[in-house]
Amino acid sequence: MSVGIRGGGGHKGKYTIQNVPNARSFEEIISYENLLRAWEDFIKGKRGRRDVDMFARTLSDNLWQLHFDLKNSTYAHGGYHEYTICDPKKRTIHKASVRDRVVHRLVYNALYRYFDKRFIHDSHSSRKGKGTHRARDRFRLFAQKVSKNYTKQCFVLKFDIQKCFASIDQTTLLEILKKHIADDEVYDIVAIIIGSFKCGLPLGNLTSQLFINVYLHELDWFCKHTIRAKYYLRYADDVVIVSDDEDELDVAYRIIADFLLSKLYLTTHKKSVATIYQGVDVLGVIFFPRYGILRRRTRVRMRVREQHGKYLQTRNGAE
Repeated sequence: MSVGIRGGGGHKGKYTIQNVPNARSFEEIISYENLLRAWEDFIKGKRGRRDVDMFARTLSDNLWQLHFDLKNSTYAHGGYHEYTICDPKKRTIHKASVRDRVVHRLVYNALYRYFDKRFIHDSHSSRKGKGTHRARDRFRLFAQKVSKNYTKQCFVLKFDIQKCFASIDQTTLLEILKKHIADDEVYDIVAIIIGSFKCGLPLGNLTSQLFINVYLHELDWFCKHTIRAKYYLRYADDVVIVSDDEDELDVAYRIIADFLLSKLYLTTHKKSVATIYQGVDVLGVIFFPRYGILRRRTRVRMRVREQHGKYLQTRNGAE
């Protein structure tokens, strides 16, 4: 890695109606057929839930009403139901109504392909063909390359972003999206969804997964093209950079922290620099040369999810 400030390239292209598969106009994006597709995507794994079943009873009427409201700019986003989960860490989830979540899926379907093509290769969260396993594999590859197959010293910088979803600046996010979305009607719906929450982005919205990646792509681009961090990866709000030079990592971290605070209004958290020989915890696995150990917290989370899945199967069977 060579740390130095240089001008990063701009973002190419802009979202237009032509980027949307099978859509030639805004009205076609919000057509009954695309709303039905959004519903079918949304309902996967949710059958048997009371609010979903109630919406499904008058599905055709509900989707036509949504189409009418979107077409006539009368769509208004409703409130959120708040609840807490332990995974095992306690998290507050905000769940929108079924009607609003169908709109989230509609917008997600329209925007995902455009933005996904622009994300860096090593952005691994909430993307098709990516995920924690792929991110861990990439980290191991990075460590092998930097350490010359574990024969040289290898340093790993890790940090995350404090309360990332809650700290997203909505105005800055909308400014970023505006640079990409040329169609005013598409942008207006996006702005309604973002503005439906008091601050930041709600955990629970499908669109939040996409928008967090759009927001943090500014960080990814900065690290890859300004800091020139060759061995960089990000999963959600967790950032990892691998280098053979500990001092360069310290310099890079200070520059990145300043960028996050001054440009994206985010604060870094839990910063550490360690060698691969000490063991490095990356996404729930403690990596050593040539092997890794599943972290205890990760094992607990897997058991919790397994038990929760069994509970849901039992409950849905009873209903």
